[in-house]
Amino acid sequence: MAADLPLALQTLYAELVDRAASDAFDEAFPEDGTFVPKTVRGRRYWYFQLPTEKGRSQRYVGPETPDLLDRIKHHKQERKHRRDRQILVSTLVRSGQLPAPQPEIGEIVAALARAGVFRLRGVLVGTTAYQTYAAMFGTRLPLAALRTDDVDIAQFKDVSLAVEDATPPILEILRKVDPSFRSVSEQTDNRRTTKYRAKNGIRVDFLSPNRGPDTDDAVSLPAFTTDAAQLRFLDFLIREPEPAVILHGMGVYVAVPAPHRYAIHKLIVARRRRLGAAKSDKDIQQATSLLDVLARKRPRELRTAWEEAYGRGPKWRRLLGEGLRLVPVEVRDRTLKTIGKTRSIVAGVELTFSTPGTKVVSFDPAWDAVTFVGRNGIERVSGNAVEHVRCGVQREAIEDDFEEEEGLDDIQCVARVRKLRADFEQMARLKYLEWPVEEPGSVLIKAEDLEALRRLVPKKK
Repeated sequence: MAADLPLALQTLYAELVDRAASDAFDEAFPEDGTFVPKTVRGRRYWYFQLPTEKGRSQRYVGPETPDLLDRIKHHKQERKHRRDRQILVSTLVRSGQLPAPQPEIGEIVAALARAGVFRLRGVLVGTTAYQTYAAMFGTRLPLAALRTDDVDIAQFKDVSLAVEDATPPILEILRKVDPSFRSVSEQTDNRRTTKYRAKNGIRVDFLSPNRGPDTDDAVSLPAFTTDAAQLRFLDFLIREPEPAVILHGMGVYVAVPAPHRYAIHKLIVARRRRLGAAKSDKDIQQATSLLDVLARKRPRELRTAWEEAYGRGPKWRRLLGEGLRLVPVEVRDRTLKTIGKTRSIVAGVELTFSTPGTKVVSFDPAWDAVTFVGRNGIERVSGNAVEHVRCGVQREAIEDDFEEEEGLDDIQCVARVRKLRADFEQMARLKYLEWPVEEPGSVLIKAEDLEALRRLVPKKK
């Protein structure tokens, strides 16, 4: 389980996000303009109107929310706290040991932010976004310090058309950071550019959701004056993004996928890659660390996002089940318990038992139950691994099953389970696979379970 940061550091990050958001808002909209609303398809959006020599121009602000209305109300009333923000970032990185991007990546993201990429509803995705979740959760996450040479920005193409605003050309923005940046033409259409590369190997990619069949065709994103590669499942990832701060310089205010969507999306895309490939491994490791934290800190959001993904059809359900198969048992079962699903949805999960001559039955005082071990063969990235599943029958369940009026001692309990071992194994298998998860990696038959299980597994005479 990931270690949580002290509450004081979690509070510092919340303060940093608020200050960075206020400063980004003030920097985007100078004092000599006015905010005006516009209703589109029944929803209000806000624009910032500026006087120019040719009349008035408008800059996109965003959809109306209580937070946005508050920022408009207090526009320019607060002083910028640049030095304070730098101190907050430094404290979080040094004292909190939270991940910061490599400097080149940080500068690129900062330049894109200043140009308005996130104001125009672009979303930072990939490992650089994953790094922000440690501070967001106040938890040190595995792999958060992992180096990446990619910056991935995603945007819905209909949003790109609707905002009626645009950044400068992307190549122009990037060359202010590193003059060696060049555009990389698409192989299928050299008139299209979805990625940009610098001499040091750093790459900036633009992406957009594709809700139809897989395609290599790029799509235009007019708000960013660039093209974007279309990807399946991306619409689920970037819907309803959350604000975050990249711990670079004064802190860079960005939008990232909601962490519960990120975790579920990683389960899906991991199964779209070749098993054992480095990216597939990283996808599962990132999903595992987030699922572990989400089950503790955001169970409702995890459950809602899972239900949305699971409800999208058979292909989504298959990929989710196959992705969960690759997650370690403790996290897998904790996730299933949180989302209210049974182990039967996980591809390849089974509970079998060894041959009669090698069966070990013993009494466990901690469980007050007779225990035995089952086996669960699960295909992992590294190959086939056998999981041992701890099974048990509580003393009270044994007494009820044998209609004992007086209590049985430990030895008698073991003898009764051995007598009907095949029955109890079958009941354990049913409960393990088909009933709600109670404890990760184990299954315990309780007295209150017995009546329902006996209807499915009648006692042999």
